[in-house]
Amino acid sequence: MMLVELKPLFARLNSYCSAALEGAAGLTLARNHYEIAVEHMLRRLIEAPDGDAARILAHFDIDALRLTAQLDDALGQLKNGNPGRPVFAGLLTEWVQESWLTASITLGQSRVRSGAMLLALVARLSYYGAGTRYAETLRAISREQLAAEFDSIVDGSSETDLRIADAAGAGAATGAAGGAGAGEAAIGRFCEDFTAKARAGKIDPVFGRDNEIRQMIDILARRRKNNPICVGEPGVGKTAVVEGLALRIVNGDVPEFLRDTRLLGLDLGLLEAGASVKGEFENRLRGVIDEIKGSVKPIILFIDEAHMLIGAGGQSGGSDAANLLKPALARGELRTVAATTWSEYKKYFEKDPALARRFQLVKLDEPDVHTAVQILRGLKDRYEAAHGVTVRDDAIVAAAELSDRYITGRLLPDKAVDLLDTAAARVRIGLGVKPAELESLESRLAGLERERVALARDVQFQPGTYSERLGEIESERASLQAQHAELEARWKTEKEAAEAVLALRRQLGQAQNVPAVPTAQAPDGSTPEPTAEAAAEPAREPATDVSADTSTDTVTDTVTDTSAQAAASPQALAAQLEEARNKLKNLQAGSPLVFIETDPDAVARVVSDWTGVPLGKMQRDAVSSVLALADRIKERIRGQDHAVDQIAATVKAAQSGLRDPQQPMGVFLLVGPSGVGKTETGLAVADQLFGGEHALVSVNMSEFQEKHTVSRLVGSPPGYVGYGEGGVLTEAVRKRPYSVVLLDEVEKAHLDVVNLFYQVFDKGTLADGEGRVIDFSNTVVFLTSNLATEEITRLARDGRPDVEALTTAIHPVLAKHFKPALLARMTVVPYYTLPPSELAGIAELKLNKLASRLLAANRIQLSFDDAVRDTIAARCTEVDSGARNIDFILRKSLMPLLSDTVLSALADGRALSAIRVAPDDNGGWTLTTTEA
Repeated sequence: MMLVELKPLFARLNSYCSAALEGAAGLTLARNHYEIAVEHMLRRLIEAPDGDAARILAHFDIDALRLTAQLDDALGQLKNGNPGRPVFAGLLTEWVQESWLTASITLGQSRVRSGAMLLALVARLSYYGAGTRYAETLRAISREQLAAEFDSIVDGSSETDLRIADAAGAGAATGAAGGAGAGEAAIGRFCEDFTAKARAGKIDPVFGRDNEIRQMIDILARRRKNNPICVGEPGVGKTAVVEGLALRIVNGDVPEFLRDTRLLGLDLGLLEAGASVKGEFENRLRGVIDEIKGSVKPIILFIDEAHMLIGAGGQSGGSDAANLLKPALARGELRTVAATTWSEYKKYFEKDPALARRFQLVKLDEPDVHTAVQILRGLKDRYEAAHGVTVRDDAIVAAAELSDRYITGRLLPDKAVDLLDTAAARVRIGLGVKPAELESLESRLAGLERERVALARDVQFQPGTYSERLGEIESERASLQAQHAELEARWKTEKEAAEAVLALRRQLGQAQNVPAVPTAQAPDGSTPEPTAEAAAEPAREPATDVSADTSTDTVTDTVTDTSAQAAASPQALAAQLEEARNKLKNLQAGSPLVFIETDPDAVARVVSDWTGVPLGKMQRDAVSSVLALADRIKERIRGQDHAVDQIAATVKAAQSGLRDPQQPMGVFLLVGPSGVGKTETGLAVADQLFGGEHALVSVNMSEFQEKHTVSRLVGSPPGYVGYGEGGVLTEAVRKRPYSVVLLDEVEKAHLDVVNLFYQVFDKGTLADGEGRVIDFSNTVVFLTSNLATEEITRLARDGRPDVEALTTAIHPVLAKHFKPALLARMTVVPYYTLPPSELAGIAELKLNKLASRLLAANRIQLSFDDAVRDTIAARCTEVDSGARNIDFILRKSLMPLLSDTVLSALADGRALSAIRVAPDDNGGWTLTTTEA
């Protein structure tokens, strides 16, 4: 047979056969076969009980399970080990060609359905299935009888209901080219049949929207203006509500006037494609309207993103879609369901009252967490079938709760569904691929190897160079290789234990006659794509075929080990499963490398990656960090223990859930002299609480001394220069909602700018120039000020006063600058002046940082006599400057001397290995160098 191009040939398959072809490709990948063969395709075609193939097999008394087993035997004989992408087998291409000829000539159909493929197959069984057992089984099908009685044999098949949806797909290609075949229906070209999709099981069930669906039915029952429009924010489920209506129509759970109704979705993009000629768009849309009006079976038209009606197809001298639809909408001749967002509704519909009055609003609010949990529970089977992993109920609850709490800027249930989907996908992938920890070690080892090879090559031309670094590389490689070997051995052990648990779980499901979760992946990670039919009916796979899609011999052997195991009682299998689970749990020791199910920890890991907030096991580790927060901050902030303790106590209360969830985690006004650690406190909290100083959003408030500069913080309003660019504060928090916000030198800002933060401190929100509400509830806010410096210095002159007494004493000074209402929203934390003993400790910290920089830049060890830090602290005589004097002394005297020494050695060709610093009698520094 003459070969043709594959793309247009496969485009002739109906959606059922296209899904089967995708599943065949996935099955080929799972088994590492080189070609997508006839057996792969036939295996997928006979899976669903509602297609042509199932009805043909039943009509000719062919056992589908027996045929499936025979196909699996044939697949097992195919060559495997393909590391790349498979190709289409020549026999499969010929089969599809002959199926197309059979469908078009023998059956007179425009699409290839599975019945036509079976008819073409049995016509040449000796050619396509030579020497196979499944071919002998299929000989029971009479080609003549099947061809003569095709319509009656496949009567009731879901593929019959797919004709309209497939015609729409064909019309897409034709319409895009600017023309259509003669006699092709407009609704077939430009509409998608939601009721056909629902009947074929291609629509997910809808939960928690019964009230909205009832409102839509009430509006559709009107005599005139019977057009509901679903309005809600993105992600609340507007399209899902319409799909829920389609499901109700198919199930007959609607009033009598809707029971025989079709719900069609209008594709505006397809309607406009290729309609460049004046009047073409209007003709297409009128054709759709006329066919809907003249249809014997009532039709409801669904228009998603309905705001696109305004201006759609409008050209010079022509009308847009909205104006063409208005007459039919007003008279009730065209029942239409629309969907759009609030912003688009206000922008387009409210500005066109004539269009808005033809629709009745159905408001969709974001569901609460409880409703989101119910929605996820209803969708659980679909995601288990798609990913082939078990989804625990506590993971569903965690997905709803964690997404509601930590994922901002999106709405339930959309964000919870995406979170659960991602977590299940990770579990599925993690069963086969190396864990991230192992890949990280391999990446580091590869980097060291590249560096070693490069340095070893240079040593050949310059002997003696890089010898020290090469030694360090070998030492580091040995350490990493040991870690890698240990981690890899642990991963393999966990993987084997996980495979045993999964195999026992499937055996127990068989013994109890409970459908197991479909095995959509092998433990090595190879995963066939599930067909839409498989996703629609996750529990229909017979228990005898559990291992059909796996490519790992271990699991297959475990499942089909011996007849004694197969006959084991459910009680014995349950005991074995519990023992295997305990073994796996002990191996993992709270830090799993392999997940066997989607649990709350798997969900929490996804949230952590998305937001940067430690959750799940990481959250448990973070709790220890929070408990030790004060001690860790005190390592950086010297002499302000009272302030650190107060901040840490507030953060602990927030982390334990005791704070108001609508307010920031803490709002602190840090007041005191310059250089005592106020700004450094913000850096330390960001480092300890949010994983690094990069989580600090710092705003220098001295730049906002004019009233109009408030627009720089929140963004310019509409009509002003800079609108749409965002504000320096709101954009930073929107992109990183978990951060420390530092408003430095707040007393220098204009009071109107400061007043902007009332809402932030009280409600945890701030609207930017574009009207978006920015969430500050997961931030810690620090305001620093030098107000009351004189009072603090005077009161601390004779020793440090009590913190509460000091706060009371400086309150009148603060009240003169900040309004009482704003001051009441902040926790005032006074900072003391630093005594020489604390300055010596800070000097030691800064000297150590200087030594680290010199070592990293020049590989020179820098050390100091004990007298160095005391000398520096003694020179800090300016109380107003505090610890900033230390930086000044280092920059003024020590760093120039060090730089001269290092550069002179480089110029002379001397390699220094160490420098020791000591004070001299003249107030300077003495440097003692050691050469390598």
